[in-house]
Amino acid sequence: MRILLDEPVPRRLVSRLVWHETTTVPKSGWAGIKNGKLLTLAAAKFEVFLTTDQNIEFQQNLSALPIAILVVVARSNRMKDIEPLVPDILKALNHMPPKSLRKVGTQL
Repeated sequence: MRILLDEPVPRRLVSRLVWHETTTVPKSGWAGIKNGKLLTLAAAKFEVFLTTDQNIEFQQNLSALPIAILVVVARSNRMKDIEPLVPDILKALNHMPPKSLRKVGTQL
């Protein structure tokens, strides 16, 4: 699965998402692009957009995009808070149909 990590997501997460082709927004040359345009660009090259933005579902018309969105809900966007969620992230990635939104983690 081709995955794009949003800017606030730690880059080190790339190496933890084994069996997936994963890159980051900055590495794709899209740093600073706002979510609406970013999601449109991502939809052309990726199957999943992984973010920590818990409000993305309220800010964008996700049903208009062919990309799935995985929202990681953690205490912070630091790797120490996200790393324990990697097994759940990997499990969710195996069941992400297009145009879907899933959340992984716990609400605080």
